[in-house]
Amino acid sequence: MAIHKSAIKRARQNEIRRLRNKNYRTRSKNVIKEVRAAIADNSADQARESLKNAVSVIQKSASKGVIHKNKAARKISRLTRQINQLTASA
Repeated sequence: MAIHKSAIKRARQNEIRRLRNKNYRTRSKNVIKEVRAAIADNSADQARESLKNAVSVIQKSASKGVIHKNKAARKISRLTRQINQLTASA
């Protein structure tokens, strides 16, 4: 356990940040799952709406430093590509 005043404060800050990051991570996973479910149902309109929401959540996570910006770009790119393939085949 932390003894110094600064170490106690740092532990407190880390705990708050951990919970905040966990919230962003969970939210990102859920919106990605939503998009993938819409793609699996072959509903292009629903998938596009879900993607718009997912992009903003993923980019916000990246801007907060929860995930790396390249990881965010990769996730967005792959989801967009899947939706484009869905609309091209329909």
